Amino acid sequence: MADDLPALPPRLVAFSFPDELRASEFLTAMTRLAREKQLRIHDAVFVVKTDDDKTYVRETTDLQVGQTALGTGMWSGLFGLLLGGPVGMLVAGGIGAGAGALTAKLVDVGVTDDFVAQLRELVQPGTTTLALLADVLDEEALTNELQRFEGARYVAGNLSLDGIARVREAIGDPAATTGGTFAPPTAPAT
Repeated sequence: MADDLPALPPRLVAFSFPDELRASEFLTAMTRLAREKQLRIHDAVFVVKTDDDKTYVRETTDLQVGQTALGTGMWSGLFGLLLGGPVGMLVAGGIGAGAGALTAKLVDVGVTDDFVAQLRELVQPGTTTLALLADVLDEEALTNELQRFEGARYVAGNLSLDGIARVREAIGDPAATTGGTFAPPTAPAT
C-alpha cells in the first residue's frame, strides 16, 4: 500500500499510445492503482500529436481532489452564509468553484511546461502520450498493469535504467534502454 511504500524522488514517465482511447484507459488504470494505494499520482498530462504533426496538450484536473473540494466547499459555505438566501448560495457556488480552481492552480506543481515542450518534439504523429508524475510507486503493481497495454511505448522520464528496462519489457517495447537527459522534477508540495 502507498502508505507503506517509501516516498521516492518524483518519478516522471511518459508513454505513447496509438490512440486517445488507450491513453485514457491507461490513466484510468493508474487511477485505480492510486485508489488501491499502490501509486500516488501528482499530475497527468496528455500530449496528442495528429497525423499532420499538430500537437495539443490536455492537462487533467487536479488528481488530489480532496483538498480542492474541501477548499471549494469552505468558500461556498462562507459566501452563502454572508450573502444569504438562494441567490447567495448561487453566487457562492460560482465564487467557491472559482476559488477552488484558483487554489488547485496555485498548488499545482506537477509536470513542467519544459517537459511538455520536450514531449511535443519527441512524440510521433498519430499518437497520444500520457505523462505522469508520481512519488510513491509499487513497481511490481505498475509493471503488472503495464502488461495489458501492449503496443504502448516508453517515451521519456527519469526512471533508472533498470526501471526503464522493466517497463519496456512489460509493454513489449523493443527499443534499446539508454540513459535519458531529463532532470528530475522538484518534489511536490505535501
